Amino acid sequence: MAGPVGIALVGMGWWGQKMLNVLQAAPDDISVVRAVEPNVASVRDLCDGKDIPLTSDYADALHDPAVEAVVLATPHSLHTDQIAQAVGAGKHIFCEKPLALTRAEAEKSVKLCADAGLVLGMGHERRWEPPIADMLAMADAGALGRIHQIESNFSHDKFLSLDRDNWRLKADQAPAGGMTATGIHLLDLSVRLLGRAESVLCICEQLSSDLPQGDTVAAYVKFAGGGTSYVSASLANPFMSRFTVYGSKGWIDIRDKAHVESPDGWIVTSAMAGGPIVTVEIGKAEPVKDNLVAFARAVRGREIYPITADHLVNNIALLEAVFASAISGKIEHVA
Repeated sequence: MAGPVGIALVGMGWWGQKMLNVLQAAPDDISVVRAVEPNVASVRDLCDGKDIPLTSDYADALHDPAVEAVVLATPHSLHTDQIAQAVGAGKHIFCEKPLALTRAEAEKSVKLCADAGLVLGMGHERRWEPPIADMLAMADAGALGRIHQIESNFSHDKFLSLDRDNWRLKADQAPAGGMTATGIHLLDLSVRLLGRAESVLCICEQLSSDLPQGDTVAAYVKFAGGGTSYVSASLANPFMSRFTVYGSKGWIDIRDKAHVESPDGWIVTSAMAGGPIVTVEIGKAEPVKDNLVAFARAVRGREIYPITADHLVNNIALLEAVFASAISGKIEHVA
């Protein structure tokens, strides 16, 4: 097929609306042909204003021949079943993170999509941030040498104002503090750079809020092939995002100037062996859009989607071990 990929946006809350807005800049690649939202009244005016058919029933999107792919911005616990239904309907799937809450569920979804020849995209837009993409390319080319350590943080206080009935604040839906909201991105990048994790120690505390899943989390990960990653996140302090990679030939520290909801560029500090410490500023970009465009181009067969099946499964296997360690307070093996 040619032309833009027709998608149904499933879940029109905060992040679903973010994706709708950025996709207006990608008309040649993606067309939003349907929206699905259980609380229809909350987005009726928005969808009517953009001439997008709106329904409360996911099945309507799956039965719509104009829908080639579904974009799931739904609670984590629904993903596995929603992906299975989409595969049954022959739809490609782009799923917001995390893909699942257990390794077994992640493996099931990945296999279903692979066996059906369907593209499975993932909402890890951090990979499309220009300085992150450059860092990954340098690491792949060996310019950083052997990767020794990663240090990272992704914190914000956006959820403190949410109604306490919101699914994002449920300990069973989003366990281990901000790990499913923000830390999962850092786990993904760590797995991308260092491969399969071997073990993890996670500390999750409730320090300055009433958030039932805790508001401050830190995980120290050991990787099967060597190297470590420290991942931290808070749901109760002002925005901060930092990702730092240390290698035998150089290191790179990347700091976001604003949350990816409204990106405002990056400050990158680096040093290569024998050279000076250099700091540069990178201008604005829209990685959420760029990830969705990469997904659409993979659906059309024009590109290979870069988040592999191994990345997806290894990331969720690590996430599951993080949950276990947050409860036990002990080092947990990654299955």
